[in-house]
Amino acid sequence: MALRRVGFSALSLLVLVLAATSVDAQNTTTTTTTSSSQVAGVAVDADGVLRMHVFADRNGALARARISEAKRSLPADIFRASKLRKISLNRLEAALDEQLRAGKKPTEAMLYLAGLQKLQYIFFYPETGDIVLAGPAEGWATDVSGRVRGVNTGNPVVELQDLVVALRAFPPAGTSTPVITCSIDPTKEGLANMQEFLRRIGATATPNQTKFIVDGLRRSLGLQNVTIGGIPADTHFAKVLVEADYRMKLIGIGLERTGVKMKSYVDLASPATVSRNAMQRWFFVPDYECVRVTEDNLAMELVGNSVKLVGADEMVAADGTRVAAGAGSASGKRFVDGFTKMYSELAKAVPVYAQLRNLIDLSVAAAYIQKQDYYGQAGWSMEVLGDENTYSVQTLPAPERVETAVAGIWRGRRLMTPIGGGVNIQARLALNSEHLLDDEQGAVMKKHSTIVLDHLKPGDWWWD
Repeated sequence: MALRRVGFSALSLLVLVLAATSVDAQNTTTTTTTSSSQVAGVAVDADGVLRMHVFADRNGALARARISEAKRSLPADIFRASKLRKISLNRLEAALDEQLRAGKKPTEAMLYLAGLQKLQYIFFYPETGDIVLAGPAEGWATDVSGRVRGVNTGNPVVELQDLVVALRAFPPAGTSTPVITCSIDPTKEGLANMQEFLRRIGATATPNQTKFIVDGLRRSLGLQNVTIGGIPADTHFAKVLVEADYRMKLIGIGLERTGVKMKSYVDLASPATVSRNAMQRWFFVPDYECVRVTEDNLAMELVGNSVKLVGADEMVAADGTRVAAGAGSASGKRFVDGFTKMYSELAKAVPVYAQLRNLIDLSVAAAYIQKQDYYGQAGWSMEVLGDENTYSVQTLPAPERVETAVAGIWRGRRLMTPIGGGVNIQARLALNSEHLLDDEQGAVMKKHSTIVLDHLKPGDWWWD
């Protein structure tokens, strides 16, 4: 696949190799491994700096208490697991508008889309004008990191605020957002400072210099810049993109171990074959062959994980300029292939990757709604959800910088110091004719035809 089609770009990883002057070198690195009693996440401070946090939950006691409280507080019908919960966007907006006009906040059911775990279908019903989202759902509770997750599966719910961001990127009127981007990159000054630091220490190292070198690289590179495009940076949507990108860096360089049986890039890379200033660049992309549509375009199904990881190499010149360097390395290719293959398991172990999948699904769905002009056919202008002054989703500190992550790993007589940027969603590419999957057996159309709306009462916006 050509890089111009990339949907999610997600990593700049600089790999530095120094030869050891002693045969006593040992494999050395510091990793973070989250257990069942820990939950990891990120926070953005008042200065816009994003940092990792690990939240302890001894023996899972807090999680059990919150699930118990959710069972008591949520209505039984919404707490109950459903294989296919349906949500009418038009009716949801009308119910939300009624809440806001009465001076009330959105209900929890609205905020968390009735516990929707994954967006699986988009249906349109011309006779009623309903645009319907559907997928598996269950009751939810907030974990110790603040992430809202299903009480049975532990999967993050699909959130209204993220749906709103996606819909606004592909609105009823006006042009669509061509690309949603997030990039985490070292500054040109930082890369130049790093090159100067490397010149000072030379090409050899001893094991007792590992901490000095790692700390020196971190200081010389300084904070890396976060750039968000296509969506507001002060949204939950943007925060998830940055967290997914940053933590993929940590996994790649061996600083975060997930418990999933896959090898990191540093596990796979051979120092002898890695250039001293080779920059690995990895990209999360939508799996473009993830959309199945009916012949009449009234129904669409999202198939599979909808996410994969790809990569390419870049080089860093002495002045800090990044220069394209052709195809990716063999070890980089093995890493991204392994990451993609194990994505379902990673999404279970690291919930932000389930959230990332949901964001891609929401973006593709919003693009499909706009492309088929469901807005016009339904006579729905999205007056409430489309207006930030009426319903605000730009409520978080915008992530502007992240700390540089550096790991020191000895391989025989060589020290590798990989330094652990971006996101680029081009949702409409998944809707190109060459990527669409046919509804050959009519399964999607059958699912569309079995859903009825005539039982809904005024104020109803979700049902099983």
